[in-house]
Amino acid sequence: MGLPGLATFIAIAYSIVYDFKGSTATHCNVRNILPTVSACISRCPQCYIWRIFIALHAAPRFMFAAAWYNWYMQVQVGKSQALYGLLVKITIGLHVVENLMLVTLTCVSSLENRNIHENSFVLFMACSWLVFLLSIVLSKWGNRTHPEDRKSYMLKKLFAVINIASFSLALYSYFRHNAYCEPYVYSWFAFFEYVTIYSNILFHGTATIDVREYSAGLVLTDLLRKHK
Repeated sequence: MGLPGLATFIAIAYSIVYDFKGSTATHCNVRNILPTVSACISRCPQCYIWRIFIALHAAPRFMFAAAWYNWYMQVQVGKSQALYGLLVKITIGLHVVENLMLVTLTCVSSLENRNIHENSFVLFMACSWLVFLLSIVLSKWGNRTHPEDRKSYMLKKLFAVINIASFSLALYSYFRHNAYCEPYVYSWFAFFEYVTIYSNILFHGTATIDVREYSAGLVLTDLLRKHK
């Protein structure tokens, strides 16, 4: 989960240090001191760094989806098991779509195709929020008593609230900037965008607590045949 966070930091830092004027430019030329992530990753070489890191990150997230599914399905909730299982499948499906949309908006920058980039981002955020909600509901419903599971549940709620609040403030700043073109409003938009990204990363990072007893590795098939 650290790769997207590192990619974001490198892209922003590089843009501020080496490409400040270009990455902070606005359509109405008002003062702005922070580049948006979209502006950073649409410029080179930041775009290459971002794409490489997200590509390396995508495959393990699909593996996490399988582990997360198995972790949720360990819980028995009695007569509501069928509904619980359906919600688990929906949650994991949305998680996969969210990951696919992240890959799409990474591969297609806002400069290359604005519509695809924006639509992928909208779908990414919609899936993210639904995953937040359903994950919290499922964690509460499962009623796990282990301290680590309780910790994961509380962190999920915290990061979800931060994400929704920061994204709402980012939207407000974005539309205010477009309406009034005031100095530094776009900087606030960029700042809240950073908070939105990192709170999303931290939310999904709680999966490492949930599946702490799982491990991934390579197994020689000859060894498997010998043990049959």
